Amino acid sequence: MRPVEPEHRKVRRIGLWWQILLQGLILYAVGVSILSITRNSNLFPAVTMLGSFLIPVTYVVLFYNHRHLSRLKLLTIAKGFFYGGVLGVFAAALLEPLFVQRLTFFTAFRIGLIEEFAKVLGVVLIAQRHRHNSELDGLILGAAAGMGFAALESTGYAFTAFLHSGGSLSLTVYITLLRGILSPLGHGTWTAILVSIMFRESRPGRFRFNSKVVGAYLLVAGLHGLWNGLPNAMSAMLQPLVNALTGQIVVGGIGVIILWRRWDEAVRLQEAAKATGE
Repeated sequence: MRPVEPEHRKVRRIGLWWQILLQGLILYAVGVSILSITRNSNLFPAVTMLGSFLIPVTYVVLFYNHRHLSRLKLLTIAKGFFYGGVLGVFAAALLEPLFVQRLTFFTAFRIGLIEEFAKVLGVVLIAQRHRHNSELDGLILGAAAGMGFAALESTGYAFTAFLHSGGSLSLTVYITLLRGILSPLGHGTWTAILVSIMFRESRPGRFRFNSKVVGAYLLVAGLHGLWNGLPNAMSAMLQPLVNALTGQIVVGGIGVIILWRRWDEAVRLQEAAKATGE
């Protein structure tokens, strides 16, 4: 019989991501206020990175709260966040200029194909030395890799906005918060869906890139393409901000529904495997 977890530990574990989010928001607000008052440019990288990483890290911690169902260790999840982010942005920076000259509705799907491939590179690197036939492990590791990519990409967007606006702090904060709020609907969700299928279809020690994995890759790349492309396609009908929010929230909602189904299946498979002693 599995030991019953003490109630105070359950509360503490469930509340961890809330603590990180609230404390991080307070620190970010303090940092922005100090930066606004002092205009000390040395603070800009720290404040921008705090704002860009806050929600991605919170999202990963939310999944880490369920580590009792998974074999993944904290270090492995942290590596997924790091390598998925760093290798992902490096690969995307090299490949996108070769295949995408300007953003249109159709080239947005090329970006989706490139970035969804790039984010998985870090996962494949880490998983080489780990048993990877658990859909739940893949979902958590994929969420970490996707959010690592999202955090670094948002940092880049915030820095670019700051430069192009002539040093506008308000625009930088707006870009950082908007991308942070939308990030759980995007990169982390898409990569979690893809990697969960990769792990489910694989065997210990080797990946199997069969038709289901390819189908999952095309699905998330398609969602990614719609996320980037719908605002352009809708530009004649609505105001720019409404375009972005409407299109991305709808596409993001579809991704979250798919992820929820993947999570439900992953938990059932994990509990079945534990019941049979596998």
